[in-house]
Amino acid sequence: MARLEGKVAIITGAAQGMGAAHAQKFIKEGAKVVLTDLNEEKGKALAAELGSNALFIKQNVTSEADWASVVAAAEGAFGPVNVLVNNAGITMAKSILQTTEEEYRRIVDINQVSVFLGMKAIIPSMQKAGGGSIVNISSMNGLVAGAIGYTDTKFAVRGMTKAAAIECAHYGIRVNSVHPGVIATPMIMQEDTKAAVEAFAQHIPLKRVAQSEEVSNMVLFLASDDSSYSTGSEFVVDGGMTAQ
Repeated sequence: MARLEGKVAIITGAAQGMGAAHAQKFIKEGAKVVLTDLNEEKGKALAAELGSNALFIKQNVTSEADWASVVAAAEGAFGPVNVLVNNAGITMAKSILQTTEEEYRRIVDINQVSVFLGMKAIIPSMQKAGGGSIVNISSMNGLVAGAIGYTDTKFAVRGMTKAAAIECAHYGIRVNSVHPGVIATPMIMQEDTKAAVEAFAQHIPLKRVAQSEEVSNMVLFLASDDSSYSTGSEFVVDGGMTAQ
């Protein structure tokens, strides 16, 4: 039996990269999936490719109104939602002195506030479903230091996950965070960055970067009933980087 048979999932930032890989994996495992993103062209194309069990909705994850619309659309199309994957996020690699207040607030809104809004919006739907699983995508920089702004927000996602897990446990809702390391997404494997990434990979204990599907396998585990006793925990997919 497919591991997500009968599940209804929302995945943010799903038009490309890791979010798209998660959506593809979920569909293969029997879920009905609502993909959201600001990139309407790529999102619609992917949903069409995935078939009738996929629905794309354009969403600004920093908008509470957009979250309400997405949840309502998901319920209207497929029924109460069992799974939320808070995947949408941005990176920033500037020093404190170079970072403007506007830039800082933007990364906080997209990487952190959106996770709060998503969890808040989805809990009533999961209560109707009789429980569920929230998977918040953090980063290995939610465990160890990285760039200002990005690190801060990814640590925040880790903390929010634990707080929500305790609050939601009595609803039968599990909340966990996933902490990827360096992933071979199209963005970082472009010709102008590929050599640098491959050189950096030699500092990873496993001596390679991860494929998106390797993160998707972890997300699938947490979305499925296979992880029924896991909540409030960090699941690291970094090839050993944070173990050094």
